[in-house]
Amino acid sequence: MTYLQQHEIHHFLKRYFTSNGCSLVEDEMEKLSVQLNIEMDKELMNRPFYWHYLEKTGGTPRPMSLTFLTRGQKNDPKEKGEVIHFGAPRLHQIFHSARNKGRMTKLYEEIPGLVRSAPLYPWLVLNIKVSCQAHQRKDKIFSFGLQLINGQIVENFMSKLSDKTIHSSIPDLTFTMAALIKPETGIQRIKKIVLQDIQMQEHKWAEEAVERMNADLDLLEKFYENNEDKPASYEAEREAIKMQYSPSISITIINGGLFYLQDQFF
Repeated sequence: MTYLQQHEIHHFLKRYFTSNGCSLVEDEMEKLSVQLNIEMDKELMNRPFYWHYLEKTGGTPRPMSLTFLTRGQKNDPKEKGEVIHFGAPRLHQIFHSARNKGRMTKLYEEIPGLVRSAPLYPWLVLNIKVSCQAHQRKDKIFSFGLQLINGQIVENFMSKLSDKTIHSSIPDLTFTMAALIKPETGIQRIKKIVLQDIQMQEHKWAEEAVERMNADLDLLEKFYENNEDKPASYEAEREAIKMQYSPSISITIINGGLFYLQDQFF
């Protein structure tokens, strides 16, 4: 498995904003400008006083726009736009928003030049975050597509969608094929793959965290070794050390959807 690449972040942002009713002002290879609607301004821009004032006075709403530099860096310090990459606070905010909305997007591919009806095949698409945490935290993002008829699973699936035209309503002259695999079953299959990958990895970060935890616990014991009755601070410090260094891995579904595509296989 590999990290989601910068161009896939670009594609994720594009899908996130268009599926939430925002318009794209500029969509270049490494730059994305979006005009927010009222709902998404309230969701992302942290302007409660502005919207409260507007609702009281009946003023004309002016949602803000956002520009993202999806190459992950600025070529010119004066260049306008937010640098977006994994670890960027704005991207984590958008992940959180997508997760909290709690809905499965349903999208359909437009097939250019159709003169007669054509089938669209159901794909379950999931973007998943795996977080490895101890005294430091490291996130990986995975993108999967699972074909809900034949069961094929494809990694880095968001990149497969970059050259496709997708709509929220089914295009003319297309019809959807019925799924044989339930989305809930598909989610469990993908989670199983992620878990297998985690189990196959070497987790030196976890071993190092445990070593550091044991070293700090030994120092704590030496500091209080002359105390027959340990004070309350001893237990508090001991628990704090364990909380700081104890390794853990969490798996989070950032967002997902049913994509009806002309491709039966990838």
